Amino acid sequence: MIVTLLKRLYIVLLLVAFQVLVLNHMQLFGYGTPLIYVVLLLYMPMGSMKAGVLLWGFCTGLLVDIFTNTPGVASGAMTFAALIQQPLLKVMAPRDAAEDITPNMANMGKWNYVRYMMIIYLIHHLVYFTLECFSLYHIADAALLMVASWVSSMLLALLLESFRKKK
Repeated sequence: MIVTLLKRLYIVLLLVAFQVLVLNHMQLFGYGTPLIYVVLLLYMPMGSMKAGVLLWGFCTGLLVDIFTNTPGVASGAMTFAALIQQPLLKVMAPRDAAEDITPNMANMGKWNYVRYMMIIYLIHHLVYFTLECFSLYHIADAALLMVASWVSSMLLALLLESFRKKK
């Protein structure tokens, strides 16, 4: 259990550092910034305690908020996505899967995993950009920003999954 905790903490620190130091300085066509730290929620096993998933999501978002000066935006979006993660995983996982299945393409199948990933990222991005914009005045710009970020985040997460699968 301690090894799992330390491994997950290492992954959080690595994802947040990569987000803050590299990805926040990249934009897709001047709009979308990939948000990679959400993959932490994707990799949480199905049997995880809901409070643990919420705590990991909130703490990861809080770290991103601290280093990117976005008070409450990332932590709110990660907490909401963490709230949805376990019920969504139960729906998306194969019926004959073990209770502690770790989500990946091999365990869930390509299509189920991609749908699971798309929904988690969509929920996160909807909440994130709604909190960031906090107005309907520039809704078209916010929608374009959200879609561009969602697409770039999905592509990066799929690339990361392809490397993860080869281990």
